[in-house]
Amino acid sequence: MPSLKTEERHDKSVGLDVMHPVLALRLLASGQQAAAKAVDAAIEPLATAAQIAAEALASGGRLAYAGAGSSGLMAMTDALELPGTYGIGHDKIVVLLAGGAASLTDLAGGYEDDVDLARKDVRDAGIGKGDCLIAVSASGSTPYALAAADEARQCGARVIAMANNPGAMLFEDAEVAILLQTPPEVISGSTRMGAATAQKIAFNMFSTLVGIHLGHVYDGHMVNLKADNAKLRGRAVRIVSDIAGIGATEAGRYLTTSSGSVKIAILLAAGAEDVVEAEAALAEAGQNLRRALSSVTAH
Repeated sequence: MPSLKTEERHDKSVGLDVMHPVLALRLLASGQQAAAKAVDAAIEPLATAAQIAAEALASGGRLAYAGAGSSGLMAMTDALELPGTYGIGHDKIVVLLAGGAASLTDLAGGYEDDVDLARKDVRDAGIGKGDCLIAVSASGSTPYALAAADEARQCGARVIAMANNPGAMLFEDAEVAILLQTPPEVISGSTRMGAATAQKIAFNMFSTLVGIHLGHVYDGHMVNLKADNAKLRGRAVRIVSDIAGIGATEAGRYLTTSSGSVKIAILLAAGAEDVVEAEAALAEAGQNLRRALSSVTAH
């Protein structure tokens, strides 16, 4: 097996087990912070990847995430947040975690070597033309991630790869390669630490930009959120109030009329005659609130 940066020993970890706890935690914190900085070098490929994913979703395709172990968990975390945060349909997001539900109670390592399982997962999910799959692996050589990416590519999907080692095998046939070149882990090979931290940051950035491209962000607001609890209903009221420049009570009334749709409520407050006109403006604007507002206020 070739030498992997993610398996190398950290030069300051000697004696970690006998360090004063505070010093040990400082070293661990510095390792996380150094890993986070690795994302800076991946800005351009992340931008390209988000554009590809947004194009797939806007065209009716799906966005799939594939990974094993800690990397798979980072991917799953990002995927599961998208419907609530940006109102993307659950049927448009696919999570392929090696081992499936079993890995949520026992993150056994054997699943990551199962290439047949990976190919079956991709086929069973119906991943194909019009879809986008992002495969993630800290080492960049995890068999499950490699097989999932290869199967998705053969089925016609666009493939994005994310890994923490330069020259990773996962990058070889990917349309976009996102390299997060994190330094050696303080606990050698424990990629749930620095490597996963960088992956989580990268995924946060990736999916947020996808949401922006889809028109689900206005200034700093998530205007396509699914307000399905008290906290989010309160947030929806504040968003409508802030963007429309109206009081909370009035914002609440518009949200009731719009059946909870933040975008529709804002368009009603801006002068749309009714829900039908607001929906038409959004459809014409490709669900982009800013463009829809321009058409409504121009009347």
